[in-house]
Amino acid sequence: MEADLMCTLLGRRAHIRARWEELLRAARVNTPLANPDMLVHLLDSTLDEILHLLRDPHLRHRTIRTTGLHAGRANCECGRNPLLAYFLAGEQALLEALVLAQATPPVPDPVTRDSAVAELYQVVRGISQREVEAFCSVCQHRLQAPVHAGHHPMMH
Repeated sequence: MEADLMCTLLGRRAHIRARWEELLRAARVNTPLANPDMLVHLLDSTLDEILHLLRDPHLRHRTIRTTGLHAGRANCECGRNPLLAYFLAGEQALLEALVLAQATPPVPDPVTRDSAVAELYQVVRGISQREVEAFCSVCQHRLQAPVHAGHHPMMH
């Protein structure tokens, strides 16, 4: 990510964190562990990791190698993983901040803009996959049917 965009994101860190918490509190809670009061304690460390990886391309490439270059959104078979809503809210808060940063002069060219968005998705989704998979590996519901058969709880 270009230095100007990165500096702008770092300058908006407090706003990103506040927006992430706001979106997290607005999400539907599907398990007691998904209670926003439980998850807000993760915000600072997760945001630190995301911003650190966006700043350091060498670390980012190592992370992407372990999660896959085209990491999609994390998935949970039973739909009860509290980190699904957590990372979805974070992705939205970070994307909103990046779009606002890109609208501030000097406005980046389309290639730079698209590259920054792709990097943001790679980092957030890579961390999300790692964390969701770790949580799912110890979940007692991992072999059970989804909470709402045929409907992912985060898609409503």
